[in-house]
Amino acid sequence: MDVGEIKPLIEAGFDNAIVRVASDDNTHFSALVVATEFDGKRQLARHQLVYNTLGALVGNEIHALSITALTPDEWHQRGNSSD
Repeated sequence: MDVGEIKPLIEAGFDNAIVRVASDDNTHFSALVVATEFDGKRQLARHQLVYNTLGALVGNEIHALSITALTPDEWHQRGNSSD
């Protein structure tokens, strides 16, 4: 697996999300996901939404995944703008 395969899978699970995926070894990944679907949800629920987009790949082709899951407001509060 590489970031080019994972990014569209995550994007497909959200409407108009900002998604960035990185990896140094193509088995351990980090993902930033900014999505309105996270509004009102705790971090665990947000992570579960991201994991649901990847299904059985997590724990198999994707050995580890570090997730930063933010709402658009949280993203903007950190000084970022829309991509």
